[in-house]
Amino acid sequence: MTPDLDAIELPAGVTGKETYMRDTLAVDGVFITIYRHESMTSEQVLDLLVKHYKAWSVNRPGGRRN
Repeated sequence: MTPDLDAIELPAGVTGKETYMRDTLAVDGVFITIYRHESMTSEQVLDLLVKHYKAWSVNRPGGRRN
């Protein structure tokens, strides 16, 4: 992918397209480029990432149950 794109369109079904916006998440000087669906905010994407990580860490073999 070209790093200077601000948005990309991907095929969705037979006739539609989905638009994803380039965004950056940053924590303690670490920056991660993500492409979020145009209908979502950065906060919603971060919330989903945290929820999925928590679910993964609990459900993996030997995962934490906190």
